[in-house]
Amino acid sequence: MELNDIIKPENKVYAEPKLLNRVHMHYCPGCSHGVVHKLVAQVIEEMGVAEKTVGISPVGCAVFAYNYIDVDWEEAPHGRESIHACNRGENIVIIFINNAIYGMTGGQMAPTTLLGQKTATCPYGRRPDLNGYPLAITPLLAQLDGTCYVTRQSVHTAANVRKTKAALKKAFENSINCKGTSVVEIVSACNTGWKLTPEKANKWMEENMFHSREGQQVDGREYVRQVSPGRLEGLERWYSTLKIRRHYD
Repeated sequence: MELNDIIKPENKVYAEPKLLNRVHMHYCPGCSHGVVHKLVAQVIEEMGVAEKTVGISPVGCAVFAYNYIDVDWEEAPHGRESIHACNRGENIVIIFINNAIYGMTGGQMAPTTLLGQKTATCPYGRRPDLNGYPLAITPLLAQLDGTCYVTRQSVHTAANVRKTKAALKKAFENSINCKGTSVVEIVSACNTGWKLTPEKANKWMEENMFHSREGQQVDGREYVRQVSPGRLEGLERWYSTLKIRRHYD
């Protein structure tokens, strides 16, 4: 069998996303952002919605997202309006990369910095009496009536990459079907900010960030509110419609 007999369209198992621009990314080696960008590009391309997609790049590590994915973009400062958009139920997808620090500006303490975690601005570790408690973003946003789908994923293994891609696809489908706001939190490592090798950063993330303060496994949890496309008609309260599913595999 010749090489040309193998290289055929029907034998292709993987292809570079066409929407992913051929430019050098500014992300550090070991960062999760590049993987997430690839997944977003794949999902948009596979769903055929590139011409209907508008991305909003934030201030932070993903500030140059508009250079990497070939769709229309706007830029917005920080995420101050995100919780209000979730509460209103805007038909958008919010992708939240949670690496527990402000990575781009030097590794300062962030709202999600864990108790005891050392950062540039709390070098002896986060203290609840001085710095307050970490914000659990995913369960917080899941309580809002405007969110239809909130999930917590990661991309540190091939299996988790596949799960995250499925979550992103579901989120985009919800937006198209006008079901409300979807939030995909992706727990990520920042080996540069944490001053660890990529391998050790992933291990630290697994040991510390996949559990709540009560020690309960939360990686892959999904909060799904079952609503019809006519979301505003007969929408029930959160406490009677929220469905929680946990994935342990």
